[in-house]
Amino acid sequence: MFTSTGSSGLYKAPVSKCLLLVPSALSLLLALVLPHCQRFFVYDLQAVKDDFQIWRLISGRIICLDLKDTFCSSLLIYNFRIFERRYGSRKFASFLLGSWVLSVVGDFILVEAVRYSFGVTMARNLPSGFLAPVFALFVPFYCSIPRVQVAHILGPLSITNKTLIYILGLQLFTSGSYIWIVAISGLASGICYNSRTLQVHRVLYVPSWMAKFCAWTLEPLFSSSEPTSEARVGMGATVDIQRQQRMELLDRQLMLSQFAQVRRQRQQQGGMINWDRLFPPLRQRRNVNYQDGRQAEQPASPPLEVPEEQVLAFHCPGTFLEQMQ
Repeated sequence: MFTSTGSSGLYKAPVSKCLLLVPSALSLLLALVLPHCQRFFVYDLQAVKDDFQIWRLISGRIICLDLKDTFCSSLLIYNFRIFERRYGSRKFASFLLGSWVLSVVGDFILVEAVRYSFGVTMARNLPSGFLAPVFALFVPFYCSIPRVQVAHILGPLSITNKTLIYILGLQLFTSGSYIWIVAISGLASGICYNSRTLQVHRVLYVPSWMAKFCAWTLEPLFSSSEPTSEARVGMGATVDIQRQQRMELLDRQLMLSQFAQVRRQRQQQGGMINWDRLFPPLRQRRNVNYQDGRQAEQPASPPLEVPEEQVLAFHCPGTFLEQMQ
């Protein structure tokens, strides 16, 4: 429930579906069938700089050679499909293209900075795959997706609808020794592209003619139908807003159930020491003293007279039943 950030499925997200299917299939093909071809997809900046193998900037940054990175990045792309539904396929693809291009510059800067500062050469050990744009998507995810609290653990810590996605990002961040370079350059490129001051989106974007060509040729292959089995809850104009309203409703129901459970636990703990009962707050003491004073001013009511039959029934219940019969 709390791991979802939108409606299920891949409808209205052909770019996300393409990024899920094509690189994952090629990654499995290289790992299981064509392992001898993996050398053409290695992300080697040293070969780019020394041997001018510029093609590695494209082939080495599309397909993951590590299946663990493929799995984590695919899950993250599936969760980030909400941006394609919200902004459209062209803007979403433009963001991925801009962050993909900017992250190359970030990779070169970080690799050279580490080499000059610490003498460590990492140009040949960078992870391959479409990883930098995935990390760049965490920037709009953090800024624009609202937090829906689901549960509390250990007091101030809380579980939200974004917790599992951050855990997946952390897992991808720690999957390799030098993947932190790709992650930092990806986050920096996402911040630059998302910034209104730099206006990077006016320079790096998908042209309209290319968007129309892809919509005519590729979109029919990767388009999905809108789910009809999902119940519409709330008055939202779109299914995503209705899903968000459903999550908020479930959150309120969970809070109410937790409150009722706490009340039941307090009522069942008869043998436990309740310090609030032994030492009530000052305001409650004043109210109790005020009520005791008001009750003392009222005349005492006469004792109730108990019928003789009830007294006999209490001591001898069989006799009372015989009298009733």
